[in-house]
Amino acid sequence: MSATENRPRPQPYALVGGVSMRDLLASCTAAEAVSTPPRMPDPETVRAAAERPKAA
Repeated sequence: MSATENRPRPQPYALVGGVSMRDLLASCTAAEAVSTPPRMPDPETVRAAAERPKAA
């Protein structure tokens, strides 16, 4: 085998991998927002709304 046959072939494209930190943080924030259940309402707020007279 000659030296030219033993050489590795050059890649036709650049092998660039990874995700920017900005995109990674944005995806984590979005995943957290989607997977977090809504908060329970504050009992004081619910009680105050129930005691308010309803407009006709």
